[in-house]
Amino acid sequence: MSGRSTAFARGDRAHSKIAIVRRSALWRVPGLRPVERARRAATAALDARSSDRPVEAAIVLSEDAELRALNRRWRGKDKPTNVLSFPSGAAGPGGRLLLGDVVLAFQTLAREADEAGKPLSDHLSHLVVHGVLHLMGYDHERPAEARRMEALEVKVLAGLGIPDPYRAALPPARPPGPR
Repeated sequence: MSGRSTAFARGDRAHSKIAIVRRSALWRVPGLRPVERARRAATAALDARSSDRPVEAAIVLSEDAELRALNRRWRGKDKPTNVLSFPSGAAGPGGRLLLGDVVLAFQTLAREADEAGKPLSDHLSHLVVHGVLHLMGYDHERPAEARRMEALEVKVLAGLGIPDPYRAALPPARPPGPR
């Protein structure tokens, strides 16, 4: 993979750190600014937590080949997926909690955004928030868990100016006149 870059951001909560690693040049989409978007989404998700304990997390902007390999190794599914979260929960330097890593696949995200008629930037932000919430212990295996996690995602995304990703997109309005 090419196009490696890393950026760090300090969260508002007692010097939390978010590392953003771009491992694929596919993320170099004009106007997307994926490193900044991922940092902003991850920070917003972390700000939704109730603890003030400093944390550290990594967001990896990758591609389908890596997500396929990770999905095969860790979940027994030989196909790419949009996002995988790898919680750690280990103690880090300075008393920080090492939350873990969130890895995203460019091609799958781009295809999903296109199919749903959503901006790629919104879908990227949504899946970063989703992945960080997984690192924080949220899940969606049972209906009650799913409702709780989705409600928090919607709230965090609204704070970023992103519409509810779980609402069906309305078809474009037709102009008046004969059909």
